[in-house]
This record gives sequence, structure tokens and C-alpha cells, in this order.
Amino acid sequence: MSDSPSTAQDILSAYAAGKRDFAGLSLMGIDLQGADLKGVDFSNADLSDANLSRASLRGVDFSYAILRSANLTDANLKGAMVIGTDLRDTQLMGAVLENADYDPQATQFPSGFDPKTMQMSAI
Repeated sequence: MSDSPSTAQDILSAYAAGKRDFAGLSLMGIDLQGADLKGVDFSNADLSDANLSRASLRGVDFSYAILRSANLTDANLKGAMVIGTDLRDTQLMGAVLENADYDPQATQFPSGFDPKTMQMSAI
């Protein structure tokens, strides 16, 4: 495995070995469906078109990450940071976003999405 994990197996193996810093990586289209990645740092990462459905993403830092058109269906993002995150066209059906921090000016949500009804926290 290289210093910069780029496949789902690389990410899962690095996580199992204790790595939590995946900031700035290009992970477009990665399939991490159902993965347990609590507490990782995906800030400034590109996760466009990623499949993160049913993943445990509690406390994950997605600050300034690109999650455009990602699948977060039924994912647990409780306490995550989505500050300045691009979530346009992202599937959020059933996602848990309680206490997730967002920036009302910088975070981009899917059309019609209301962070207040999801019990998210504006910073």
C-alpha cells in the first residue's frame, strides 16, 4: 500500500491499522458502503460519486470536502463536520445528521434540504 490510500481496501486497511488522516485525498467513486470509519479526517478530500451508504461516519471531518453526487443513504454522520462541504446532488435519505456542524454560508446542500429539520448545528 502506498502512503496515499486510493482504494476502498487501502482505506479500510489503513483504518484498521490506526490511521485516521485521509485529508486531501482524491477518492472519487470509491465504494465504502457499510464501512466503519468513525472519527476519520476526510477534510479537503474529493469523494464525488462515492458510495458511503450505511457507513458509520460519526464524528468524521468532511470540512471543505467534495461529496457531490455521493450516496450517504442511511449513513450515520452524527457529530460530523460538514463545514464548507459540497453536498450538492448528494443522496441523504435516512442519513443521521444530528449535531453535525455546518456553515450556513459555505456548506452546499442538495436542493430542498433543510439542515435544521435534521437537527444539525450551525457554526
